[in-house]
Amino acid sequence: MTRKLYNGTLTDVSFDREICEHAGECVRGMPSVFNVNARPWINQSGVTTAQDAHHLADVIARCPSGALILERLEVA
Repeated sequence: MTRKLYNGTLTDVSFDREICEHAGECVRGMPSVFNVNARPWINQSGVTTAQDAHHLADVIARCPSGALILERLEVA
């Protein structure tokens, strides 16, 4: 397993490309964070409020393979 950590201000997201099923739930759910044409492809700079962080958590929860994991959520 090769899990890479992407740090953000409010959340940390990890991604394991080896188990990703490429279902696209992340890209469709929050294209401002998940952009396969950008580097890094996970960019949380726009996740600045508790509402943004909770939306991100919801999107990650829809990942069918478990390739995306929300590591930390510091907002109420």
